[in-house]
Amino acid sequence: MKITRVEAIPFAIPYRKPLRFASGEVHTAEHVLVRVHTDDGVVGVAEAPPRPFTYGETQAGIVAVLETVFAPQVVGLSLLERETVHARLSRTVGNPAAKSALDMAIWDALGQSLDVSVTELLGGYTDRMKVSHMLGFDEPAAMVAEAERIRDSYGVTTFKVKVGRRPISLDTAVVRALRERFGSEVDLYVDGNRGWTAAESARAMREMADLDLLFAEELCPADDVLGRRWLVSRLDVPFIADESAVTAADVTREILGGSATAISIKTARTGFTRSQRTHHLAEGLGLEVVMGNQIDGQLGSLCTVAFGSAFELTSRRPGELSNFLDMTDDLLAEPLCIADGELAIRPGAGLGAELDPGKLRHYRQDR
Repeated sequence: MKITRVEAIPFAIPYRKPLRFASGEVHTAEHVLVRVHTDDGVVGVAEAPPRPFTYGETQAGIVAVLETVFAPQVVGLSLLERETVHARLSRTVGNPAAKSALDMAIWDALGQSLDVSVTELLGGYTDRMKVSHMLGFDEPAAMVAEAERIRDSYGVTTFKVKVGRRPISLDTAVVRALRERFGSEVDLYVDGNRGWTAAESARAMREMADLDLLFAEELCPADDVLGRRWLVSRLDVPFIADESAVTAADVTREILGGSATAISIKTARTGFTRSQRTHHLAEGLGLEVVMGNQIDGQLGSLCTVAFGSAFELTSRRPGELSNFLDMTDDLLAEPLCIADGELAIRPGAGLGAELDPGKLRHYRQDR
């Protein structure tokens, strides 16, 4: 079970429409497929979605760091030496998506080698999760129509609403329109991607106080330390730390400092190994946890549901597992299927991911 080769394959698949939010927008999924080969002929896979406006990574940068820095550090190691892999990758600052995809591909290869699923390796609590769908910036009528389509087509009844625009009335009007259309049929929460100030966030939450929101996520920047603490102390809903709390140490800082009361775990930026650390910390601290999404494709969403299903805490709330629905195509041979508002893990060993070779040839960018 020794690692013999690491591949980093850039690919690009357009979105059906641009996805817009306070920290940026995306028109094409310019991601990186990571494949880990072993001396037993097993190939583990994962997906790295760069988000330069959040973590500073680009597609070209992910390929370069995997090929020139990380691959030489892990080739020759056993799939069981995951702590050694973690320690070696940690020598390099940043690059969370690159590190995470490599980590998850190793877990996939390990599961295949042992003939057990990744979910079973991690904890095996359940085999599926409820789904939450993200609604990007648009006019109220368009966002309501999108929510109707997702509910009617897939049975999803939880929606994460992107906010953070100026004037804030644009966003509060959207959330109000969603609540008026659906009433108590759906659950709603908001994500500002650091787009508002603390004062704007407080005003917006007052305007939405009667809308029964589940959470508020990253409404204002975490580096506005005093403003953020002031805001969180005045809210009556859990405040989720997302991009401000990538590592377990970040979570500790944000929670103990009073800058958040819940967290989002994204396997796209912490893999399975570091996500485990964050999960165990959250469990010990009694925190609410949401499984987040980095606008992942189907392979990335498969990784998220594999981890989220493994633990009682992470499967308690609907996970953000449906952004791949906004892509025009994908790399999996058999598309993921959201039914009755749920997404199940794939049967079989590892992640159960089978890629379509023809689609990979068509969308890869290095040939």
